Amino acid sequence: MGIVHNLRRTAAATGLIAAAMLVSTTAFGAGEAKDPDNQDWHFEGIFGTVDRASAQRGLQVYLEVCASCHSLKQVAYRNLTDLGFTEDEVKAIAANFDVTDGPNDEGEMFERAAIPSDKFVSPFANAQAAQASNNGAVPPDLSLQVKAHLGGADYIYALLTGYQEPSVDVEVPPGANYNPYFRGSLIAMAQPLWPDGVTYTDGTEATVDQMAWDVVNFMQWAAAPEMEERKKMGFKVVLFLIILSAILYAAKRKMWSNLDH
Repeated sequence: MGIVHNLRRTAAATGLIAAAMLVSTTAFGAGEAKDPDNQDWHFEGIFGTVDRASAQRGLQVYLEVCASCHSLKQVAYRNLTDLGFTEDEVKAIAANFDVTDGPNDEGEMFERAAIPSDKFVSPFANAQAAQASNNGAVPPDLSLQVKAHLGGADYIYALLTGYQEPSVDVEVPPGANYNPYFRGSLIAMAQPLWPDGVTYTDGTEATVDQMAWDVVNFMQWAAAPEMEERKKMGFKVVLFLIILSAILYAAKRKMWSNLDH
């Protein structure tokens, strides 16, 4: 599978990936942020569903651009079958990562290839290792980032696509980057997405906007993998309540129809 082969190239992009911190723990200024534009997401509304093709591409962006810094601790590889991946494809994706398991019969821990029941393997063993590799900052786990920010998917999409050159009256200190969607406009995160940063297995052109759109769709799914089932259940409950209300109203009219009011 194309995603599996592309993972082999991830190590070569470590320098770029290390800068891909979705939410920096260090801001270089204070002030208001520009409001993100409202996007027309496929998952919005009571009948909204996951755009699986986009989310599958978003997984590829995550694995090739984000996974060397950001964890996804709340999601297991086997959950990817919900996005349309086959069991064999999920096994192949998981097998690219190693986990510490054990103890074995000798009481020692050992390394093995990840299996579908494992959670996504974190890039760092602990927070201290993450800080040592990222100038003292711990890259946030991406499992719930869509829910963690005001504006949700719109904000993350705007942030990923909002890097630009500052106006002449804005001083950008060393180590900072200008992004008007970040509070204060100065953010420690370098621009993580660049044109053709990945080679999509389905032939889609990998523009910055497209990669941002896809990875946000994937992150939305990761934050609420039960969304579609929840919406279906909610619709059934509302329909049941409407029918029940109609029955109770009809019964009430029948019971009181022969009484003199």
